[in-house]
Amino acid sequence: MASLDKQIQITYISSVNKALQFMDENLDTNLSLEMISKVACFSPFHFHRIFKAITNETLNSYITRKRIEKIASVLIRQPEVSITELSLLFGFSSNSSLTRAFKKHYRISPSEFRQQKNSRFSKISKIESKNGQEHVVFEEYICSINHLKNWIEMNAKIEIREIAELELAYVTSIGKQGITTAYDTLVKWVTPLGLLNNPDTKMVTIYHDSFKTTNPEKVRLSACIVLNKPLKVSGNIGKTTIEKGKFIVGSFVIGPAEFEKSWNSLFVWMAENGYKKADRSPFELYHNDYRIHPEKKCIADFYIPIL
Repeated sequence: MASLDKQIQITYISSVNKALQFMDENLDTNLSLEMISKVACFSPFHFHRIFKAITNETLNSYITRKRIEKIASVLIRQPEVSITELSLLFGFSSNSSLTRAFKKHYRISPSEFRQQKNSRFSKISKIESKNGQEHVVFEEYICSINHLKNWIEMNAKIEIREIAELELAYVTSIGKQGITTAYDTLVKWVTPLGLLNNPDTKMVTIYHDSFKTTNPEKVRLSACIVLNKPLKVSGNIGKTTIEKGKFIVGSFVIGPAEFEKSWNSLFVWMAENGYKKADRSPFELYHNDYRIHPEKKCIADFYIPIL
């Protein structure tokens, strides 16, 4: 019975993964429970229960949150796009309905969010008020922009690179705290296949959400391995691709505690050099296991997709 329960759970995770990918690619369409449950191959009633059990959010709450966070990312990156355009694009009936939903999520209006000083170099965090309620606030990074410029000049090699399409097997993590477990699951699956014996095999982390707009426990990540040959996947192991395209690539040799600073410095470099991020997911590609590095350093490339 225990093995049967585990197999059912793996099937559920696979279905939810399909739904998450579908929703992320179609946030500007009329998403409905009926439509999404068909993608997941379950009845609407059954899928709704599965989705909440796995993600700890109702489907409607997830869709609304993702749309608000998508709007927030556009407000940061594209000042030429009006709030009216965004409310229409993402299915809000009016500016006022968007503002109400946005303020409920971020505690400030879309226009205040856009005007917030240095918001593109801020991160989301939460504080607890005296009455016990959590409030989302913006916490400025300790490092100034000039410090980030100096950091990347000293610690990274940066180039603009066109990459071919990459095919990957992946395990989903909802929240940064789950990424280690996701990699453990992936390694357990891939070890008998012998891929880890190939020195050209690389691990990749894809960031489907940004820490600038999404709380860390809600950020969706994919723990991936690059597939150099066709392989069948099933259950909680999914298959995805990174589309071919142009990227800013920052090559780093850093400690685990320096990843956040490295990402922020790379985004500063992007802005300073006039590049604009494309509407695709950034990712990290690893060249070593930092645990066996003599200085516990990670040799990694950070990829930002650009237009």
